[in-house]
Amino acid sequence: MNLLQRDASADMADAGGFQLYHYKPSMAGGAIFALLFIATTLFHSWQLFRGRSWFTIPLAVGGLLELIGYAARCKSSNETPNWTLGPYIIQSIFLLVAPALFAATIYMELARIVEMIDGEGRVMISRKWMTKIFVTGDLLSFFLQGGGGGYQASGTLEALDAGAKVIIGGLFVQLLFFGFFVVVAVAFHRATLNNPTGRSTSGLPWQKHMFVLYAGSFLIMVRSIFRAVEYLQGFDGYLLRHEAYLYIFDAFLMLLVMVLFNWFHPSEITHILEERRSGKGYSMGAFTECA
Repeated sequence: MNLLQRDASADMADAGGFQLYHYKPSMAGGAIFALLFIATTLFHSWQLFRGRSWFTIPLAVGGLLELIGYAARCKSSNETPNWTLGPYIIQSIFLLVAPALFAATIYMELARIVEMIDGEGRVMISRKWMTKIFVTGDLLSFFLQGGGGGYQASGTLEALDAGAKVIIGGLFVQLLFFGFFVVVAVAFHRATLNNPTGRSTSGLPWQKHMFVLYAGSFLIMVRSIFRAVEYLQGFDGYLLRHEAYLYIFDAFLMLLVMVLFNWFHPSEITHILEERRSGKGYSMGAFTECA
């Protein structure tokens, strides 16, 4: 089924009624991404338990929300054109808030990279406060987006408009904190390169994880900008009327984030820190056995 397919009756909503979708949701698109998110989420679940990397739980939970969201879009596709509110609400809220959970893991990963190389003196914010500040901002964004989506669930035009404004606020909070986070991460990276610590030059893979962190952050920021523009255009805007953009700038980018962290899983950092505390020292071989 073509992701660009639109329902012939989509424009009837303009005549005075409220319509949940401006197109027939793609069964193929929803099913493909639901299956892909099932695969990567199951792998993440295995990785986090195997590697005892509990700070990656938000990443796995975000993947669960993504797969439920796209499964709900499959349900909506089956209901066309008599859509029910339940699947629409589920896909709307879950797909909105899932990336905030991805961001939470990324925030906590940076704090562990700082600890791994004893880089406390190279970071703008102390490691203890770093996680608290950014995760608090992330939670604020999460609840604003989720609350806005929930308010829209009443299905009235007034609720749709008011909920969209709350969602936009949540997206801008996410962009603000994420932008500041990237500044903190880059400043830490540069400061460590200019004034290395003993551990930063000892062969630890901290730069590899920094570049993965940058890539994941970039993908989430692009997605959040897309979503902000989508809601700023309004419910009758171009982006909300064309389903393909959801799959290009949200589904695909968030799948890349999940797969990226499957491939370069942060559990390597956990093992390095655990081996240091146990007095064994860093061993790539030991990590490979557990990963």
